[in-house]
Amino acid sequence: MTGNPFRGAGYLLRGLQMLPEPSLRMFVLIPLLINIVLFSGAIWLLIDQFENWVGYWLAKLPDWLSFLEWLLWPLFAVLVLIVVYYTFTLVANFIAAPFNGLLAEKVEMKLRGQVNSASGWQAALKMIPQALARELAKLRYYLPRFLFILLLTFIPLVNLASPLLWFLFGSWMMAIQYCDYPMDNNRVSFGNMKSLLKSHRLTALGFGGLVQLGMLVPVLNLILMPAAVVGATVYWVEEYAGEADQLMDLR
Repeated sequence: MTGNPFRGAGYLLRGLQMLPEPSLRMFVLIPLLINIVLFSGAIWLLIDQFENWVGYWLAKLPDWLSFLEWLLWPLFAVLVLIVVYYTFTLVANFIAAPFNGLLAEKVEMKLRGQVNSASGWQAALKMIPQALARELAKLRYYLPRFLFILLLTFIPLVNLASPLLWFLFGSWMMAIQYCDYPMDNNRVSFGNMKSLLKSHRLTALGFGGLVQLGMLVPVLNLILMPAAVVGATVYWVEEYAGEADQLMDLR
């Protein structure tokens, strides 16, 4: 694999540094509020229902396996956390998609002075159906892989590798999720976007990996969505935008 994971992680840090800039504040606000509301809801739901959910799955064990309850409790607890984490991340990104696209556009305008799409709030409203369709494309890509790794988690011995698989999968999906906003703005197709990230996979994994870890840090996770959008746009501009004319797919 080619690329540099440290360079990829650096793009998120630069995104965090750019959040307070006055020209971006208005466009950061809506994704920020969406993230705060949904992740606050996820935390409340976990606190309120965590024991019930884990208890429900443990109750499904046959009596002759009850002696394994002490061993399986941590596994079911981790699975509950994973499912809630990924579900709320998907919902947050789906709702915020049009606003994240607009934020990515404003960052690219600031960095390059141009973007290969119509601009402004009216244009953003018109792009809502396209943004949601793009989120559905990500969901179709994401779900089979999520379910496959979830299945591996229940297979003895194989499940020893599941923590690493979950981390790599989450890192890759975070890279796809956030790098897609600036690339979609520049009319790069979903397939071409994946090919671009795969061409320097370690850089993409470094970026997505730090996003994923940041999502686990209380308070920091509330501002990670807009920071990741800004960082991904810097990533696009510095790594790929020079080739935009060749990569553009006029759908």
